[in-house]
Formats: sequence, C-alpha cells, structure tokens
Amino acid sequence: MKRQKSFEGSNGALYVVGTPIGNLEDLSIRARNTLAEVDRIACEDTRRTRKLLSHLEISVPLVSYHEHNRFSRMEELSERMEQGERIALVSDAGMPALSDPGEELVREAVNRGIPVIPVPGPNAALSAVVASGIPPQPFLFIGFLPRQTKERIRELDRWKEVPATLLFYEAPHRILPMLRDLREVLGDRSTAIAREVTKKHEEWIRGTLSQCRDWFREHSPRGEMTVVVSGAKDSSPQNRESHETDWWHPLSVTEHVDWHIHRGKAKKEAIRTVAKERSLPKREVYNHYHQ
Repeated sequence: MKRQKSFEGSNGALYVVGTPIGNLEDLSIRARNTLAEVDRIACEDTRRTRKLLSHLEISVPLVSYHEHNRFSRMEELSERMEQGERIALVSDAGMPALSDPGEELVREAVNRGIPVIPVPGPNAALSAVVASGIPPQPFLFIGFLPRQTKERIRELDRWKEVPATLLFYEAPHRILPMLRDLREVLGDRSTAIAREVTKKHEEWIRGTLSQCRDWFREHSPRGEMTVVVSGAKDSSPQNRESHETDWWHPLSVTEHVDWHIHRGKAKKEAIRTVAKERSLPKREVYNHYHQ
C-alpha cells in the first residue's frame, strides 16, 4: 500500500493538466498557474503546446512525450522528478492519460513514489455524455476501437451486454465502418455523436446508430468525434425487446452462425453465441446449422 499527501514537502511531482479541447477560455486559472510554475512541460506535440503557452504568455521548457518516444522519455522524466523537478503532463487537447501514452508515465511515477497531482480540465467524452440526451450514469469510457473490422468486432463483443452508456472516440475517416460494426454487434441503439465540441463549428448528430450512419453517408465526416451509445437493456423476459428489433432478425439461424464465424469466432463459439442471442437451446441451434 502507498499513501500520497500531494501538497506536503517540496520534492518533485507530476501534474496531470487538462488543456482546452477547442475553446481557450475553458482553461482554468489553476491550470494556467500550474503550467507557469512547473520546471518543465511534457507534451505530445511541442508546436501545439507552444502555441497555447504563447497565448498564455508562459515561457517554460517543453519536452516531447508521445507514442514513439515514450519509453526513453519516461525514464528521463522520472529521473528528473526524483531529483526534485515538477513536471506538467499535457496532451494536445483535454485530459492526459486518456487514449494517449500519458497513462504509462503516470503509472511509472506512482511506482516510484512520485506524487501524481491531477489538475482537472476539459474532456471531450464527459462533455459529450452530459449533453447527449442519453442516460449519463453509469457510463463506460472505451476510447478508440481497433482499426481493423475483425478486431473491432471482437472488442465490441466484450461490451455489448454491459448495461452502461458506452463512450468512444473516432476519427472522421473511420466513422462509417465503426457505425456499421456498432449497429451489427450492439443493435440499433440510441446514439449521439459530437464533433468539434466547444469550437465554432460544434455539431451534434442524434438518433439511432443506423440513422447516424445514413446521415454521414450523405454528409462528409469532419473533425474528431465522440460517439455516445446507450447501454444494453435489461434482458429479463418482462423487459426484453421483441426479436423484431434485434439486428439479427432478418437472418436464418444458419446465416446468424455464419455471420459470427466470418468475424473470427470458432464454430462452437458462434453456435453458443447465437443460442444466447436468440434465447434458444444450444442443441437446437447446432441441429439447425448441421441440417
């Protein structure tokens, strides 16, 4: 067990600082003061962070810390903090350590007994879920899904029965295949998609997964997006939706099994999954498939 008293002593520390996701006025006074007072700032892109510091009239040394140099930089930054330096960790936008390598630096600091102090700030996922119109509690933040269809579907299978609102990040060029796979795995759930949150061109698309996908087929996707999807419904008989609303309803049992096989499941696993989704005995699905 470890105990941290964040503001006792004068040793080194890691400050996890939230920065604006668009509107610079969202930066807190505490975040500005922290960035001005630390010895060094670790950031994803020094050019972007330098623009922010220039706007704030702050001059503090920057060091790049990103996906490609995180292991070498992590050792360097940790040693500096052990020697007494106070370092701020920032991402290009929002709270660090969410869907970026900052989490590894935080973990290393914790393991070395270096105080890790959060300085709360803007976050795209939280902003999206509270304004989505979808129940915000409980929610599960998943972040970016795998880029390949097979891996993306396998990941979604892990969460399809969770009774919590699901939060995703996605790039514009992958939003259509992502929405396709969400629809196929989760069913046609209520969805809200936020883009350019806090910026001049902030936009929300709300509807079902299929409606949102149809919209993006007609309108070119732009900007990083946060996707909010309603959670799984209660599967008890009195609350279960009719089979007519399930995504697999148009498929025969054989087609349903083949759908899962084509997406990477072994035959036995696919039969077991279909039996569960259709509330049928596994033997019945097996016999249908092998007729």
